[in-house]
Amino acid sequence: MRMLQRTILALSLVAALLAVVGPAVAPSPARAQASNEFTIKAKQAILIDADSGAILFQYNPDQLAPPASMSKLMTLAVAFREVKEGKIKPEDEFLMSENAWRKGGGPSGTSAMFVPINTRVRVDELFKGIIIQSGNDAAMAIAEGIAGSEEAFAKMMTEEARRLGLSKSTFRNATGLYDPQHLMTVRELALLARHLIREYPDQYATFSVKEFPYRKHKFINRNPLLFMNIGADGLKTGYIKEAGYGIVGSAVQGNRRLIVAINGLPTQEDRKEEARRLLDWGFRSFGEFKIFEAGEIIGKARVWGGDRMYVPLMGNGETMVVLPRFPANQKLRAEIVYNGPLKPPVKKGDQVARLRVITTNDASSEVPLFAAEDVNPASTWKRGLDSLLFMATKWIP
Repeated sequence: MRMLQRTILALSLVAALLAVVGPAVAPSPARAQASNEFTIKAKQAILIDADSGAILFQYNPDQLAPPASMSKLMTLAVAFREVKEGKIKPEDEFLMSENAWRKGGGPSGTSAMFVPINTRVRVDELFKGIIIQSGNDAAMAIAEGIAGSEEAFAKMMTEEARRLGLSKSTFRNATGLYDPQHLMTVRELALLARHLIREYPDQYATFSVKEFPYRKHKFINRNPLLFMNIGADGLKTGYIKEAGYGIVGSAVQGNRRLIVAINGLPTQEDRKEEARRLLDWGFRSFGEFKIFEAGEIIGKARVWGGDRMYVPLMGNGETMVVLPRFPANQKLRAEIVYNGPLKPPVKKGDQVARLRVITTNDASSEVPLFAAEDVNPASTWKRGLDSLLFMATKWIP
């Protein structure tokens, strides 16, 4: 039976980490601010480093709440995958049905692309209508065009969430209009944003488009971060009265990208300012630090039934983690995490574990770890001995 294994690293690693993030990166007093000193008005919030996935700040990150139009990111994730797999094309045209027009278009009184009833619209135009204008009619047209009905498409959204490892989100529509069972967490919103950025870079470029002329309309992108000169290039706002105002945003400064997701704010201005403030704090307060050289052995993972009991682990080149720049001399803990026991064959270069580094303020950073050597299947008698050892120790490393 495979289970989550955690191996606390030796004190020498923690000491090495302390040396890395200690006096060499001590800040000036004017800029010193620990992550637990940051406060936010949002009911839920998270800030992550896009490259490493490091969590820089979190507040109620796993609390389910109505995501409003931020859940259109999952609508787009499903549709982008359909395009990538060749099941639909950007130039394909979908019908604006009476249902989509009435429930999500002009008559609905909600955010709309205002496509006339029974008009056929190109898929790439519907994407712009969703991303820039947050058109509910556009989202419904995409759902009906791909799955036949919005209900069937919502099931595809939940299935895609599970495929991506988003275990808590549940979807009941393509728009984010209120349904008590249509729920997401800010952690899963941020992870979804990261997936879109990494998996669909060509489609992601649309998120930075500031204007979209369509028929007699000129839609202005609803993402306020795009107009603030902070390096923002996406993603999506949301509002319904049951949840308040929220936003999923991403910005790049230098060679670093951060992703913020917040929800539950009382006003549009709060949403804009809190997202900007959290991004600014993240860029100022965190840096990337090298903790191991390329090829250096970091630890080991247990292998069942192999010609050796443990496989040594290393990073992919230099091992870098994102950590707070201050306070100086902060206490850290580190652990190797993997689903174990590993089973042979394990090939050199296979990703088999993660190194997790956690600060006293609960900021965390993870990097993948790879097998440094091959481990081949052992003989039958040795596998039997390993089975006896499992029953005796329950794989305590």
